[in-house]
Amino acid sequence: MAGGNLVFAVNGERFEVSSVNPSMTLLEFLRSNTDFRSVKLGCGEGGCGACIVLLSKYDPTSDRVDDFTINSCLTLLCSINGCSITTSEGLGNTQKGFHPIHERIAGFHASQCGFCTPGMCISIYSALLNANKSNESQPSPGFSKMPVSEAEKSISGNLCRCTGYRPIVDACKSFAADADIEDLGFNSFCKRGESKEKMIANLPPYNPKVHLLNFPEFLKKEIVPYNVLDQAKYSWNTPASISELQNILEGNQAASVNLVAGNTGSGYYKEQERYDIYIDLTHIPELSTIRKNDTGIEIGAAVTISKAIAALKEESKFGNIFTKIASHMEKVANNFIRNSGSIGGNLVMAQSKGFPSDITTVLLAVDASVNIMNGEKQEKLRLEDFLGLPSVLESTKVLLSVEIPFWNASTGANTDLIFETYRAAPYPLASTLPYLNAAFLAQVSRHGSSNDIMVDKCLLSFGSYGGEHSIRATQIEEFLTRKVLNHAVLYEAVRLLGNIVVPSEDTSYPEYRKSLAIGFLFEFFYPLIATDNHFDLEKPPTLLSSAQQLIESNEYFPVGEPVIKVGAAMQASGEAIFVDDIPSLPKCVHGAFICSTQPFARIKSIGFKENVIPTGVLALITVKDIPQGGQNIAYLTSDLDSGPLFADELAESTGQRIALVVADTQKHADIAASLAIVEYDMENLDTPILSVEDAVKRSSFYEVPSKYYLPPIGDVSIGMSEADFKILSAVFRLGSQYFFYIEPQAALALPDEDNCVEVYTASQAPQYTHTVIANCLGIQEHNVRVITRRVGGGFGGKTTKSTPVATACALAAHKLQRPVKMYLNRKTDMVMAGGRHPMKITYNVGFKSNGKITALELEILIDGGFDKDVSPKMPNFMWGPMRKYDWGAMSVDVKVCKTNLPSRTTMRAPGELQGSYIGEVIIENVASSLNMDVDAVRKTNLHTYESLTKFYQQTAGDRNEYTLPSIWDKLEISSGFKERVEMVKEFNGSNVWRKRGISRVPIVHQCTQRATPGKVSIFSDGSVVAEVGGIELGQGLWTKVQQMTAYGLGLIKCDGSEKLLEKIRVVQADTISLTQGGLTNGSTTSENSCAAIGLCCEILVNRLKPMMDKILEKTGSVNWDTLVTQAYAQTLSLSASAFYVPETSSKDYLNYGVAISEVEVNLLTGATEILRSDIIYDCGKSLNPAVDLGQIEGAFVQGIGFFMLEEYTTDENGLVVQDGTWNYKIPTVDTVPKQFNVEVLNSGYHKNRVLSSKASGEPPLHLASSVHCAARSAIREARKQIFAWNKDGSDPGFELPVPATMPVVKELCGLQIVEKFLELKIAGK
Repeated sequence: MAGGNLVFAVNGERFEVSSVNPSMTLLEFLRSNTDFRSVKLGCGEGGCGACIVLLSKYDPTSDRVDDFTINSCLTLLCSINGCSITTSEGLGNTQKGFHPIHERIAGFHASQCGFCTPGMCISIYSALLNANKSNESQPSPGFSKMPVSEAEKSISGNLCRCTGYRPIVDACKSFAADADIEDLGFNSFCKRGESKEKMIANLPPYNPKVHLLNFPEFLKKEIVPYNVLDQAKYSWNTPASISELQNILEGNQAASVNLVAGNTGSGYYKEQERYDIYIDLTHIPELSTIRKNDTGIEIGAAVTISKAIAALKEESKFGNIFTKIASHMEKVANNFIRNSGSIGGNLVMAQSKGFPSDITTVLLAVDASVNIMNGEKQEKLRLEDFLGLPSVLESTKVLLSVEIPFWNASTGANTDLIFETYRAAPYPLASTLPYLNAAFLAQVSRHGSSNDIMVDKCLLSFGSYGGEHSIRATQIEEFLTRKVLNHAVLYEAVRLLGNIVVPSEDTSYPEYRKSLAIGFLFEFFYPLIATDNHFDLEKPPTLLSSAQQLIESNEYFPVGEPVIKVGAAMQASGEAIFVDDIPSLPKCVHGAFICSTQPFARIKSIGFKENVIPTGVLALITVKDIPQGGQNIAYLTSDLDSGPLFADELAESTGQRIALVVADTQKHADIAASLAIVEYDMENLDTPILSVEDAVKRSSFYEVPSKYYLPPIGDVSIGMSEADFKILSAVFRLGSQYFFYIEPQAALALPDEDNCVEVYTASQAPQYTHTVIANCLGIQEHNVRVITRRVGGGFGGKTTKSTPVATACALAAHKLQRPVKMYLNRKTDMVMAGGRHPMKITYNVGFKSNGKITALELEILIDGGFDKDVSPKMPNFMWGPMRKYDWGAMSVDVKVCKTNLPSRTTMRAPGELQGSYIGEVIIENVASSLNMDVDAVRKTNLHTYESLTKFYQQTAGDRNEYTLPSIWDKLEISSGFKERVEMVKEFNGSNVWRKRGISRVPIVHQCTQRATPGKVSIFSDGSVVAEVGGIELGQGLWTKVQQMTAYGLGLIKCDGSEKLLEKIRVVQADTISLTQGGLTNGSTTSENSCAAIGLCCEILVNRLKPMMDKILEKTGSVNWDTLVTQAYAQTLSLSASAFYVPETSSKDYLNYGVAISEVEVNLLTGATEILRSDIIYDCGKSLNPAVDLGQIEGAFVQGIGFFMLEEYTTDENGLVVQDGTWNYKIPTVDTVPKQFNVEVLNSGYHKNRVLSSKASGEPPLHLASSVHCAARSAIREARKQIFAWNKDGSDPGFELPVPATMPVVKELCGLQIVEKFLELKIAGK
């Protein structure tokens, strides 16, 4: 049948594409061929949610519309023929008015950097749209049919690095029919003390009839039942039957063929191959329908996982097996992957590529079968046999469908059919691959007067453990069949299983995975024989709850008000412009880095595979292309340290930049970089240095300037002599952490006249980028202009690490005299980034019998990587938080090691996070050695004001500024700490397989103010522009500056000056307009910028005041607009610049906070659930308590990532292991505290601070160590239990690594805990 053109709609606008490369994704088209920019490329793997859109598909036969979210980064454009796409700006925007979702996201303070927000909005919108189709009763006006439980799940696949998720969840829940509006978090709509009715009335109104969009009528008219593309134009085949599919395959046997259903597999395998033929399987009825009969359910191979889930849920009348299969499938990937990924695709990837599939494991346990096509033949195979075939993808076989049989227990009152599925993964809900999955089905019957349980039949499957594919444990099935269950039988089954689930050699945590298999088998069968009520793992799901207490202040109105973040609604709609959103100019080309894959090697040559220049490649830029007089320079630190842009003859680390390939599109540039062949030579070179121990052996260190040396405090030898006990030569390590800003590194360089260049960059340091570009090109700085409007998350990763991207673009633009744009793919970003500094810490500590520490000696080895970056500063960064306890006397020796690993840099609270945690490790181990309560030891070692001044000198401030002791006591009361400690003890005493821990942790964080410029200009209509050197990263800098501008100009006290806020705009950083912008880091840039703006406003008020006084003498009153008009008439300068320089004596100050966290550890899996976290944080007089609250929560959750989840490691060759969303796991909505309570303390007047305010961006990160310490406490209880079982005496102690991932926790709780327990039971104990 002849096909037509590709036609679809985007936000109600018709698009017809007459010709397109079939490999083009929907995201590529939207970003390169439309004006819609809300769809962002965050990972290209389907793992972050930044790219999602709503796809609506109309069926003319049934006259129904299906609406669901998809990953536009994976969806092929040709597959959306006849569909309608909705992006966030299609819901609402600045011109048409914002959607209630946008307004509530803004009002709940749920958008910080804003890069992920449009995707969040689409997730919420999809949930509202589908809830509206349900048969639930109509909710009250302003609400939807969506329940709170679904509201929380609606964003479970979306990643956010800024907010900590709590405000986003509250914005979602505000639409839920069963939401208690009074329990929602802090927002700008509901005021404390108002009635519930008033609160509801204040929410932006939501009406499904108005705010849910309809499928475009014009598109309905163009859709016919068989809507296909012209195969000749698009190389895209759309067979309508199996016979057509057979004909296409037979006619193209020599061609490379891509069978397409959802294309989601490309996110995992990152295929960049261009196929000759694309075959869309979704129009073949046998592959795209679900059929049911008396024996079971048959699901077509092209049916999406989401549709399979829905169909299985409908079969609840056949027992709970199908329901449980569906429930497990809901944990596969995320909602948008399940909406387009197919059942067949998942099974084929598992069969042919070893994909760690949950679905194969679950279907194996119910004895599913598959139907396959092999040429003209069709055959039915058991799934187990199908998995054992040679790769289907390398044959002519095509999977057609999967059949799942109905299961009924044999007749008899004493017979039961039991089915359960299991999954151990870093995220409870979804979006992550499991360490192991399992599914068990057993028919059991009761026998004899004792009602013993006999296994009549069982099917036991295991997967994702590192084998070739999921397996049935037939040996154990045969062993258990017809046996009466008891402890001895279960013990033997467990013993056998250890020889069946055998991970391959290259599998991580093999013993852990085997232990999981044993634990799940035990969890399934043990309740059938348990008489002691010791099995306690079943838990109902817990909804998130939160409470925030903010002290608002109108002393400096509008400073101190919880003003909504500037541009929040615009960020939600996707209209906020990031670097990659800037439209490409004519002749614009794109760059991608070629990076070293060797840690230490000479570079002999750079070429491409088969010596063929890849499609679209225009140039290869290397160190040789740096102009004469220019420098091979990549970055500049505040100490004027620098490093190379490109390796010059010698590569010193994996991930080091070797060259820049320039091509006509970003996709072509990325593909070309992946095809690059670098020839290396390692002859006569030393072996690379890949550890700090190697660096010590070879004396490979960076020189630390004397100003960063750490002076001793007191006399350690005396302190040690006073000690009753000592811990000597204790060692622990801290790993790295990747920034995971959702916006990858990006830059755009435009060559200009007179040898000039203009660069747009996502940078925290435009000033330094400006200087580096000038030095690299060998031109004067006045020939360079660097502009940064906003950054989609930075966390320190866009200070020195963004500069090479901008510089390489500038170099290429200078050479080619064309605009050059670069947007790093996530893998390249992660390979180059370096991240947080890993460390090895050795310490000696002396202490009294009451826990009071008398002396501490520390030796710290810091891995700085191959390039120094800011590493020499690390000792100084660590010094502040390391002194947070009264150590009596203290000495620290720090060596910064030069290794052949990726260069490390600043990451949110660089060194400070590690320094603070070092203190907690020491306190924990002192308490453990004394067998004392760790909280008592902490309290004993808290500073008095006198010891604070001893350790911090003048930085300690006045006595009344030391708020830590009062915060410590206040949180104890408000959180019910003492009562909860007793409840935890009671819980642990009555639960064998779950243990809880609770911990209270303080922070003392030293902040430093820096010199910062500012500029304020008043226009003739009274509107105002403020400009600062600081960059808006999502931390609310623009919002605070806007408030400060309104306050500063409002001091003129004319009519209307109290309403200035709406007249003020804060604009992008521009290094030509405002020099000496400095760095945006260290948490104080907002207050520094406000101080500079305050000086500007003071200048302007002083200029305006004499003129206003004269007007008042004549008229008695004057408003702002009139005043400005008169000033213009009298040629008064209404633009003022200032450079704020803090007083040397008071530029450093201390921040305080306390957190209490309670966790629960599952001893069978090692999973740690954060039940509750309570925080009190001292913000001084907050410049904006809503913004500061967001910073506190976001920092705390990022800290949870560091301490509990995020592994960022290198292998034995120095290559970064975690290089994408599939294996790097930041916190998600299902990993944050179930109950999250934060109080922003207003601690009153601080004379040396900016309007008495204090920083909030980095210090709260340290408080997340309370989660780690609580986990340590729970593990300690688990180990007490194990040692009691073994009667081996007391626990000799342990160190809990960072991060405390599931394998780490499980190992410390006992990999053989099940075996030990069963041995006890067999022995009758």
